Amino acid sequence: MENKARPKKAFQNREKPTACRESNIAAAKAVADAIRTSLGPKGMDKMIQGSGGDVTITNDGATILKEMQVLHPAAKMLVELSKAQDIEAGDGTTTVVVLAGSLLNGAQKLLDKGVHPTTISESFQQAAAKAVEILSDMATSVELTDRESLLKSATTALNSKVVSQFSPLLAPMCVDAILKVIDPDRSTNVDLRDVKVVKKLGGTVEDTAMVEGLVFTQKVATPTITRVEKAHIGLIQFQLSPPKTDMENQVVISDYTQMDRIVQQERQYILELCKAIKKAGCNVLLVQKSILRDALSDLAVHFLTKLKILTIKDVERDEIEFICKSVGCKPIASVDHFTPEMLGHAELVETAATGDGKVVKITGPATPGRTVTLLVRGSNKLVLEEAERSIHDALCVIRCLVKKRAVIAGGGAPEIEVSQKLMEYAHTLTGMESYCVRAFAEALEVIPCTLAENAGLSPISTVTELRNRHAKGEKTAGINVRKGTITNILEENVVQPLLVSTSAFELATETVRSILKIDDILNAQRV
Repeated sequence: MENKARPKKAFQNREKPTACRESNIAAAKAVADAIRTSLGPKGMDKMIQGSGGDVTITNDGATILKEMQVLHPAAKMLVELSKAQDIEAGDGTTTVVVLAGSLLNGAQKLLDKGVHPTTISESFQQAAAKAVEILSDMATSVELTDRESLLKSATTALNSKVVSQFSPLLAPMCVDAILKVIDPDRSTNVDLRDVKVVKKLGGTVEDTAMVEGLVFTQKVATPTITRVEKAHIGLIQFQLSPPKTDMENQVVISDYTQMDRIVQQERQYILELCKAIKKAGCNVLLVQKSILRDALSDLAVHFLTKLKILTIKDVERDEIEFICKSVGCKPIASVDHFTPEMLGHAELVETAATGDGKVVKITGPATPGRTVTLLVRGSNKLVLEEAERSIHDALCVIRCLVKKRAVIAGGGAPEIEVSQKLMEYAHTLTGMESYCVRAFAEALEVIPCTLAENAGLSPISTVTELRNRHAKGEKTAGINVRKGTITNILEENVVQPLLVSTSAFELATETVRSILKIDDILNAQRV
């Protein structure tokens, strides 16, 4: 018995790729299941506690995954997927991850039946291309002049957020903000940096306002001057404080007369700077933050107050471009270049009280650039941050409509419609492809199923009825979570941009294909 040789396996390594693939799929599905409950208007919120003890409350998929600690490399791919959807469309970040999880589940069943991963991968790619085609046929074109359609899309995006009760206020604000910064006839994209969101603690979300101009949360350095009409605004990048010696040098003073002379010269130096600023006609001064020394000395504040120049200090470097675009001023690097041509002009600069603090508003710029500022208010830090995230999503949804001017119904309607059309398409195919496309079609039903589950409805009966309605030709039948029934979702004004859905299908399929192609995880050598 002992002398008998054991039969050798042809491929001893055969189990390893299977185990690796199963591990990857299990990790990715775990991430998808973690945020599945956050999908839709009745989705739950997540409370995320950071390592430093700071707490975030949100139901935005991209934010949850970004804050979540993920260790498995395949699970990290789903975090990247959510980030990609956030960059491309700005909304649908939860949808795309839930969809990827469901597709992986379908792929796992096919792998268990012995279908080769490459076959599944190629068939999924084919099915995704067909799905995008079906969605495009379902879409309704929209014009940017049609404000109502834009409002419907923005409201739908806000309805699933923590601040959904404020959507009647925030949605029109987001639509107006985007329309202000683009040319509706020619624009094919929106630079969201032209819409600046400024957060200020205090008040409620209802106090959020749109300002055509600039808002500064920094304190005014000259507190006695609170209002300037017909403002001439200068933006300086040099310091109004005594010059310092180099690091290695030092000044040795032997008697007090020399000390007096230094103080006198410092005073004279700062006075000359302030006079040069006044001479150019400037009456509002913005001073860029400096890390080398004080951007504004007490003496400079004293002289500027006497010269009646309203001064705001500690302006961040990354705000410079937005300020210049908004009021038409140019950054000034030295006092020699401080001339009237470098100044921006505005009707009014004033400080406004907001709850526990003050903000400075610059309104009525003489040469208005295509920029706008949203001043977001909130009773506490958590609400304020979530309001900012919700506004960002609503702005992104309108940006999607500028990129691709078409909308489709929401409420799980497009997913079921695509699922049914793909089932029909699968019958025209032969061999393994047919099975794989059918698995793709079945996986899409996870979206309506999750929407129903999160709304407290029976997922099986709801999805069955939804299938039935679509089979009868009701393309826009979707889940109405408010009434708990299936209705024509367009009548409920639940619409979403076409780009959000097509991007979700393409990106989810791409990620699933990448995960299926991986057959081993290797550790890199440490350098």
